[in-house]
Amino acid sequence: MSDSDDEVPQLSAETMAALQEFYSSQAKTQSSESESQGSNISENWNLSQFWYDEVTSDILAKEALEVAGESGRIACVSSPTLYQKLQQVKPPSCTTILLEFDKRFSVYGDDFVFYDYNAPLELSNLQQHSFDVVIADPPYLAEECLKKTAQTIKYLTKGKIILCTGAVMLEIAQDLLGVTVCPFIPHHTRNLANEFRCYANFQTHFLNTDNR
Repeated sequence: MSDSDDEVPQLSAETMAALQEFYSSQAKTQSSESESQGSNISENWNLSQFWYDEVTSDILAKEALEVAGESGRIACVSSPTLYQKLQQVKPPSCTTILLEFDKRFSVYGDDFVFYDYNAPLELSNLQQHSFDVVIADPPYLAEECLKKTAQTIKYLTKGKIILCTGAVMLEIAQDLLGVTVCPFIPHHTRNLANEFRCYANFQTHFLNTDNR
């Protein structure tokens, strides 16, 4: 047996390039399939789900990306339509996750984290203060729901917070998270009976325009 018999076989540069292209194509296909499956999920009113309209999703996504930067980390808490928009527009180096009770969104794979606001710190080993911005949309207009969601927000964020909830929650939101109301008014694909508002604890850019 010669010395060459013990050597690990090496792939040619051309073969390596072909393999890399194949794996990249597979990953893009899987991602596209997940996005397609997720975009077809309809609102479940029993879970108090109301999807943002296209303009609202777009503005919130721009604000989140402005804060996080190209290589930042963004957490969407109970906000699947914003997560979906971010998947469409974010750079590949930006990390986004969706914390959501509805397990239909598990089609997003590792980006999906099962979340029950009644257990606000059961977060599948997500590290404390590991997200540049957290955007949350608590499912219910109730003080208890916002208090528990606020625990999640404060645990995850490095500091920047965007909250979407009813106008009636203003004082509670201010007390819990130090946020102020933004001029931008979020809208949904279906008209809601309650007045809805955006709040933030920093000087926003895209949410600083009154669109009434």
